[in-house]
Amino acid sequence: MNRRFLVAGIFVVGVLGGALGLRALGRRLSGVAPTPVLTVSKGPFVRSVMAEGNLKAGRATPLLGPGTGLSLKIAWLIDDGSPVKAGDVVVRFDPTLVKKNLDTGRDERTNAGERTGKTRAEAGAALRNLDHDVRQSRLELDTAKTFQTKDPELFSRHEIIEADIDVGLAGSREVKARESKPPREALAQADLELLGIDTRKANLKIQRAETELKALEIRAPHDGFVVFNRDWRGELPAIGQTVWSGFKLAEIPDVASMQAEVWVLEADAGGLAAGRAATVVVESDPDVVHTGRIQRVDGVPKPRVRGAPVQYFGVIVAFDPSKAGLGALKPGQRVQARLLLDERADAIAIPRQAVFERDAKKVVYRRKLGRFDPVEVALGPAALGRVVVEKGLDAGDVIALADPAGTPGTATPPPPDASPVKRAAAGPP
Repeated sequence: MNRRFLVAGIFVVGVLGGALGLRALGRRLSGVAPTPVLTVSKGPFVRSVMAEGNLKAGRATPLLGPGTGLSLKIAWLIDDGSPVKAGDVVVRFDPTLVKKNLDTGRDERTNAGERTGKTRAEAGAALRNLDHDVRQSRLELDTAKTFQTKDPELFSRHEIIEADIDVGLAGSREVKARESKPPREALAQADLELLGIDTRKANLKIQRAETELKALEIRAPHDGFVVFNRDWRGELPAIGQTVWSGFKLAEIPDVASMQAEVWVLEADAGGLAAGRAATVVVESDPDVVHTGRIQRVDGVPKPRVRGAPVQYFGVIVAFDPSKAGLGALKPGQRVQARLLLDERADAIAIPRQAVFERDAKKVVYRRKLGRFDPVEVALGPAALGRVVVEKGLDAGDVIALADPAGTPGTATPPPPDASPVKRAAAGPP
């Protein structure tokens, strides 16, 4: 009995082996290659994008033009990128105009002082003259009263009237002299106050000029290195250039706050978000990789070159402050960055070529019992020729890497009214 079963089993195996051999031989003879397949498995999936840009400081101490209200010319400046210590001179301005203002103020103060002295002397002389007039008038009044002729028996009526007139005139002169002194004193005081205003104005001009002379040197407020600002033409400040008050000439960046400002094509920016990991390499030191995280992503894209239609998203990458080597970074250095867009530790990712479109649905052909049947799948992110399958496949499934319809007898024939099978788009890279 067992022997018959063994013989029957050997016969079945032989028949199946012969059939498969004949099938393979038929394919070789007909020139049809076997359908390539892939066994689905789970594994890590990483999607990233490359970007380029420059280093910039997140915090920096600005160096501004002197707050003098004047337009000053640069007489000397330190080289761009030079290291400085606190108190070192960074920019020195031409002092010609300020010194002229200082000399003018001193001349005005001297003139005001001389005029004040002259006014005091003249006022003093005038007041002394008024005092003298008061005393003289008083003396004349006393004399007129003493020798006034009033006896009609000794003097004529005309003499008596003339004596009364002399007494009245003397009294009037005394009153006038006394009443003239306060207005003259007030007038002298007003003149002196006006001259005092001129003196104070001259002193303010001198003080301002002296302050401006001290401000003609811009000094470094702390240790670091100087980075000069470029104008709209990309040119650095130069000797002889006119600088206005408050104009930002340079800055001393805080190295600990160094950032990378990079640009990502609008088409590649899907998935960019703050907090995602990033790596940055400075072009001048490609062997060192700096780690960091995306700190900010622009809300809207914009062109990098005027007149160019290509749009980019600006991205700020903050470095990990605990890592070494940040002290060697300088603003303006060109960098290459790799920005993480998606990362999954246990994902099913298949080649894009295994995804097709059938009846407006994304499908893959899964092998089962020697046949390839279409299975609808839900796709996720894609990168580097691979696409994540969110739903529809399991680890261990065997799928076709090419359209199995071209291999006779391997795929389930579609119904008569079915649309042709197309290669499906797997999403952006």
